[in-house]
Amino acid sequence: MLLAIDVGNTNIVLGIFEDKDLKCHWRIASDRKKTADEYGLILRQLFHYKGIDVKDIKAVAIGSVVPTLTQDLTIMCNRQLNCQPLIVGPGIKTGIPIRFDNPREVGADRIVNGLAAYELYGGPAIVVDFGTATTFDVISKNGEYLGGAIAPGIGISTDALFKQAAKLPRVEMVSSPKVIGKNTVACIQSGITYGFIGQVEGIINRMQNELGERAVVIATGGLSGLISSETNLIDKVDPMLTLEGLRLVYERNS
Repeated sequence: MLLAIDVGNTNIVLGIFEDKDLKCHWRIASDRKKTADEYGLILRQLFHYKGIDVKDIKAVAIGSVVPTLTQDLTIMCNRQLNCQPLIVGPGIKTGIPIRFDNPREVGADRIVNGLAAYELYGGPAIVVDFGTATTFDVISKNGEYLGGAIAPGIGISTDALFKQAAKLPRVEMVSSPKVIGKNTVACIQSGITYGFIGQVEGIINRMQNELGERAVVIATGGLSGLISSETNLIDKVDPMLTLEGLRLVYERNS
């Protein structure tokens, strides 16, 4: 079995693959204060809940945008799984040419997302990842990573609103049935939902125009369902796209 670990600034997503099948997955908080031993305890508890023996894990692939957590999780894998993980980064084979000014600047999550999108859905493709930041990544019809865009994520944007506007209440993140809200909560929900829909649609349309051809658009990330349900520009919703990309990277380097 392969353990794939996607380390983001807000969440860590873990998935276990048996060959190409994703057998189970979990989402836990990214906590830079936790030690390798504490993450090891969490891992063992998750495994126990699903009836998985740590001895069944033969390999680990990690894609991370948080260097301190990369180090702790590497130590955890060595101690708990007796396994040196594959870390996605410079020098790792991905099979996807990176047409970026400085390829080392591209986050591991963006590369594996692009790889998975091209392998699963073909190209050209645009991947929209709704994480701490909302990232847009473009893959050519030949499977090249062309670049993209980075915008503030839904979570951090709304947190800033609630912290800076003293009289606005914190609201549940749900889609609003109408743009014109009739109370403060509905107004906030409308602004969040349709504000980000406008952002996503605007960037996708401009990227499609620059490409000069129709690209398949794939949404991933924890909040992908919230926005995708309200726009017809997103063709596929694949919350586990990054884990699939980590599996593909591992296969190409094993």
